[in-house]
Amino acid sequence: MLSVLIFLPLLVCCVLLVLPRGLPDRRCVQVWIATAAVELALVAYLWAAFDPGGGIQAEERVRWIPGAGVGYHVGVDGLSLPLVALTCLVFLAAAVYSLRETRRVRAYVCLFLFLQTVSVGLFVALDLILFFVFFDLSIVGMFFVIAGWGHGERARAAALTFFLYTFVGSLALLLGFIGLFLAATPHTFDIVDLTRENPLAGRGTYAGLVLLAIGVGLAVKTPTVPFHTWLPPAHSEAPAAGSAVLAGILLKMGAYGFVRIAMPLLPGSWRRYALVVVVVGAVSVVYGALVALAQTDLKRMVAYTSVNHMGYIVLAVGAAGTLAGSDAQARSLAVTGAVVQMVSHGLITGALFLLTGVLYARGRTYAIDAYAGVAAHAPRFAALTFAAAFASLGIPGFSGFIAEFQIFTGSLGQQTVATAVALTGILLTAALFLRALRSMLLGAPRLPEAASAGGFADLARHEAWSAGPLMAVALAIGVAPRWLLDVVEPAGRAVVGLVAR
Repeated sequence: MLSVLIFLPLLVCCVLLVLPRGLPDRRCVQVWIATAAVELALVAYLWAAFDPGGGIQAEERVRWIPGAGVGYHVGVDGLSLPLVALTCLVFLAAAVYSLRETRRVRAYVCLFLFLQTVSVGLFVALDLILFFVFFDLSIVGMFFVIAGWGHGERARAAALTFFLYTFVGSLALLLGFIGLFLAATPHTFDIVDLTRENPLAGRGTYAGLVLLAIGVGLAVKTPTVPFHTWLPPAHSEAPAAGSAVLAGILLKMGAYGFVRIAMPLLPGSWRRYALVVVVVGAVSVVYGALVALAQTDLKRMVAYTSVNHMGYIVLAVGAAGTLAGSDAQARSLAVTGAVVQMVSHGLITGALFLLTGVLYARGRTYAIDAYAGVAAHAPRFAALTFAAAFASLGIPGFSGFIAEFQIFTGSLGQQTVATAVALTGILLTAALFLRALRSMLLGAPRLPEAASAGGFADLARHEAWSAGPLMAVALAIGVAPRWLLDVVEPAGRAVVGLVAR
């Protein structure tokens, strides 16, 4: 089941590459939409059959490189299943949005199908080398998306910056994985076996260095301050669908690595250095919001809010380490909130980037001051943008409120000061979104020259059906979160138990 889920997009990609050149562009995108829809249906079946208290399920294990302790080992639990579902939904939204793509469409579609394979593969990987392979391949795929379909002349420079930053981070990650492998008896890269053995217990400095290597590699991809500088130019130059996938899925690879690898495999070191993680998270929250507030470019503003929102996740997983030995319920709540925040951020920020793509398609600029009174021309666009912005700042009724409430409740008891500092991020996020919405959507109508001749057309059907379902799921989580929390909470308690051992 999981192998089909992983490799179906790659198989379709290979088929598209060998078909005759005369295949219409729209047909290529329709094949992508159909593939993404099948993937989402498979995940729905997997979700329906999932037992929240059953640990790792749908497990597959095949010997791959036995001499090096490497295997093809995949499975899902309450940490990975929501992210697999998020991946399939965001890629389907990106496919629907791309129905009118006109530039080298077959290559564009094949790259996104490739990225879907590596994204799903990473979230279900239970072997460190398999995780690393998918981690690295995601860098390659997104590099070509940004460089080949970026908006401006600086697209290739932004793609190169993205590649170099994240590739260096992946090398640090590999060093950490090798450190775990060498400490295990027998040597293995299997995450389940390493979790059971805890090979670095009592190893002091050595374990700290392994955590440093793994933590830096994951922090670059998350990204956290000070490893975030690749993110704004990458988003500014990427196409809208690329930004939605980058923010909605690829950033979660680093955050997911913290709860899947760093916390359970290095529990002693995680507890020892958790305060450092908490500080990094709190700084990322405030810094990301402040820099976003200073932006005059809408897409860069949304990009910096990703630094802010991912900082909440880092704060939560750090607090879960500093709370070890005290209130287990609070620690579990923090980890559960971190996973829900990954899902929430993927939905809401994915929708925001698709909507910024709509704005750019009409006006050929992301400058906030270039627009005013857009709501009078495009009420559906304005309504969806208002909803996404308010969801991003944590208004009750959307998934962001559920995630942030759990994070703050779980973190406040032990890390009171850091959590109080991070709470200011909500006020700053509210200020930046309200300023942008007032400037762009309200007031006397004003449009850039590129849009003024034909006015500002409202959302086309494919644009509404791309961002709309993402916001609908965010609303479903905000109103009735139990269906998601029932899956995540047992896995969160398991991670907390491993960190406290």
